[in-house]
Amino acid sequence: MVEQRYQAVREVLDSGATITEVAKHYGVDRRTLHRWLTRYANGGLEALADRSSRPDSSPNQTDPKIEARLVMMRRQHTGWGPRTLRTKLVNEFGERAPSRSAIYRALVRHQLIVPAPRRRRVQDYKRWERSRSMELWQMDVVGRIYLTDGTQISCVTGIDDHSRFCVSAQLVERATARPVCDALLLALQRYGAPEEILTDNGKVFTGRFASTGAKTAKVLFDRICLNNAVKHRLTAPYSPTTTGKVERLHRTMRYEFFAENLFDTIEETQVALDKWVHLYNTEREHQSLGDTVPMRRFELARARDVDIIDGDVEHESVIPTRKSLTRVVDEKGRVSVLTFRYHVGRVYSGERVQVTSDDGLLYVHHREVLIATHARRHLVDDDVAFSAQPRAKAPTKGDEVLRKVDPTGAVSFAGTNFRVGNAYRGRLAGVRIVGDTVQITVDDVLIRTLQSRHDKSKEFSAFAQPNGKPRRKDVA
Repeated sequence: MVEQRYQAVREVLDSGATITEVAKHYGVDRRTLHRWLTRYANGGLEALADRSSRPDSSPNQTDPKIEARLVMMRRQHTGWGPRTLRTKLVNEFGERAPSRSAIYRALVRHQLIVPAPRRRRVQDYKRWERSRSMELWQMDVVGRIYLTDGTQISCVTGIDDHSRFCVSAQLVERATARPVCDALLLALQRYGAPEEILTDNGKVFTGRFASTGAKTAKVLFDRICLNNAVKHRLTAPYSPTTTGKVERLHRTMRYEFFAENLFDTIEETQVALDKWVHLYNTEREHQSLGDTVPMRRFELARARDVDIIDGDVEHESVIPTRKSLTRVVDEKGRVSVLTFRYHVGRVYSGERVQVTSDDGLLYVHHREVLIATHARRHLVDDDVAFSAQPRAKAPTKGDEVLRKVDPTGAVSFAGTNFRVGNAYRGRLAGVRIVGDTVQITVDDVLIRTLQSRHDKSKEFSAFAQPNGKPRRKDVA
């Protein structure tokens, strides 16, 4: 390569050929040949050798001291990624800290990370967060934790939804009802009672799917929540993303603690885990909180000053009565019980459901299948009015005609439409004239009393056809 450049330079200098002719002969650009001539004039034959493309200065290059600190931090904490490492370096070096991409390239250079394509974020998930601490806890049980002898144990975990503060990390030999509830009581005694607790549908948390022969079994976890005025919320079946915050805690706990530590006994593991949880709450920055520690948010919480009560304590000396009534779900998917409305689901609009009151809870069944559970909102004294009998008044006796409720929720009488309700679409309704009013009944139960708006002269023909006009048949 140097010889070719030298020949081109000598040809220009000795033969008197033009720059354009020589550049075309050697297959290079005119500007390249000019550079060769300049370099030969300044440095002779040695100047025609290949030069390094490295710039004379790199003001944005990572400081070697910072890069050495980065490598040391990564080797000490293999679970820290580029974003976490950048947060640590910003706290230590300020504006001199490199960018996240520069940290990633440095980790690749030192073979501390395996380059892999980035996963696309799932956009279908609906992200949500409560507005303040102690409003909602998420709790779950994580298993497949092992001791040195291979014994498998579990951990009862809990996290505050707003602050990501870990409120429970209690190891248990078996995740049965009593150990799980003991962990719940320990968290309540330590931090106070939240307003709500969200769990999945595990048997230790709820009897919603228990096959005990009873419609709904009351488990110890439910009783503890009820005794301490905590509303127990359940996720929909097969919806693990609803409790995504506590699931993410499980991943962090496995990756940063259980994968790097192994102990002989459950007591030793619990002591070490408590130290890790303290660091997690007070020193480890959380990305979803803007790289602040959970304690910054959780310390603003206002805990309720109440005494924590176990689930085995009975409050009422009287035996609670179990009462039920029938309700029709409205178009918004709600049922009304003693002036209070409870959500059931729009899918059940127009359907009859059985509402049962038992031990402070309301259970809603549809065709003997439990579809909703709510905390009782009316007072115990008002439970006397809780009756299975319909509260609607009996219709006035008199002549009645039958009409089918159309798709708009109305019936036609004497050429005028009268509103019945969307819940009764497709059903037969009775129409009676009482004075200046029109009474509409369904299954002999008075549904509505409306002011008459029809033409009085058409009443005779309407009553002459009590079942409505016969359908017209096409004549072939």
